[in-house]
Formats: sequence, C-alpha cells, structure tokens
Amino acid sequence: MKKIIAINGSPRSGWNTDILVREAAAGAASAGAEVEVIDLYRLEKFTGCVSCFGCKTEAYQGKCICRDGLAEVLEKIRQADGLILGSPVYLGDVSAGLRALYERLIFQYITYRNEPRSYSQRRIPVALIVTSNVPAEYDAELLARYKRTLEAFIGPTQTLASGNTLQVNNYERYNWTMFNVEEKQQRRETVFPQERKAAFGMGAKMLKE
Repeated sequence: MKKIIAINGSPRSGWNTDILVREAAAGAASAGAEVEVIDLYRLEKFTGCVSCFGCKTEAYQGKCICRDGLAEVLEKIRQADGLILGSPVYLGDVSAGLRALYERLIFQYITYRNEPRSYSQRRIPVALIVTSNVPAEYDAELLARYKRTLEAFIGPTQTLASGNTLQVNNYERYNWTMFNVEEKQQRRETVFPQERKAAFGMGAKMLKE
C-alpha cells in the first residue's frame, strides 16, 4: 500500500487550509493509499535550515542532521510515496512553519555540484495547496515559484489556490470594515465546496503519478 504524508502548515485547525489538506488526504485514501496528516503547529519546537551543511558531508549526504520537531517528519517524507503540502499565505508567502519545513526538505538535497544536482534518490508526486484572503490569482507567482523547486527536487507537483477566503465567523468582532462579508460568506457556500472537491481530486490523482 502506498503511503502519503499530508502536511497542514496552518496554525488554525478546522479552517480553510486544514479543510483542504484533509480533503486531499481523503482523496488519496479513497484511491487506496495509507495517509498520515501532520499538523506542523502541533509538533515540538523546530526551525528552518540553520546552514550547518551537515547534509553535504559524506556520512549524511542528502539527510538533514538537525534533531528537532521536524526530524521525524522529514524521514517520513523520505519514505513516502506522495506529499501533500498546505499553507495559508501570510504577507505574500507560505506560513513560517511550512517555510521552515520547505527549507529543510529542499536544502538537504542540494549537492552544490554540476552533477548530480540532487541527492534525492526517488521522485514522488506533490500536491501544494495555499489559501488566502485575496483573490487566487494574486498567488499565481508564489505557486509557480514553489512548484519549480518542488519539481526539481521532489517530484511532479499539482497546485491549488483558494482565494478570497472566509477568515472568521464574525467580522464585526474585529471591525474589519475593508471586507465585503456577504460576498465572502457567499463564496464560502458556493465556491469553497468546489475547491474541496478539487483538493479531493488532487489527492486521488497522486496515486496515478
């Protein structure tokens, strides 16, 4: 049975990113995969790459040697047959938690050699999902950038952007006057279900890669 690792890079449980990641995970499970969902913000303390270059030494080529909350996650990804990544977009980039994982995941494989360029011995499919309170097209460049790197070092990558999301149930509580709340709520009821189906389909498709 194939194993899929799904990463929720949002600190908020039960909201947009978490929902879409779990839909993708359910899609993979429906196609016969064993799926493990990991909530990054529930792990023990971890950091991004600390530039120790341990992963470039002869003894640990291609393996991050930093022992913290991400160590076990990176090993699970190394053994997996597919990877689902999800994050909200904060200030034009993925969350700090997912960025830390991304740094550690990718940098360990970079050889700094002409050939081979990567220490990775196998390629696995990736599904990358982002959510944002701005229109989805604003995240196109962000997705394209991450997709290029993921495809270079991990494997073929599908992407999904969910934009103009509903952020909270009660906007009046925060006096967020710049948003059209009715529009956001309507989108939540009409468009977001379609995005859930798209995420489910991405997960199911991973086993066909």
